[in-house]
Amino acid sequence: MARDPDALVYSTDGSHLPGDLVPSRTRLRLRLDAKGRRGKSVTVVFDLPPHPTYFEGLLKQLKAHCGAGGTFKDGALELQGDQRDKVQAYLERLGFPVVRAGG
Repeated sequence: MARDPDALVYSTDGSHLPGDLVPSRTRLRLRLDAKGRRGKSVTVVFDLPPHPTYFEGLLKQLKAHCGAGGTFKDGALELQGDQRDKVQAYLERLGFPVVRAGG
């Protein structure tokens, strides 16, 4: 059996994912976490669909909006400090339904 020379073998840029991300159909979960961070609180947006390039760009926008540092780690967005209100308002303005998790 001949192999297709143009077949995608491995990709990390998200171009292999089907279709574009539709914010109104993508529910995001938000929580405040301090475990394993020496008592420092971190706002975490999790349950993200597998679309890393989109969420890396979104993280950059959120960091600028909140004036805080952050990272994209283990399929979740993490922002330094308690930014839940700002993050939820920003994501809802973009059209994402946001559910707060935890207490």
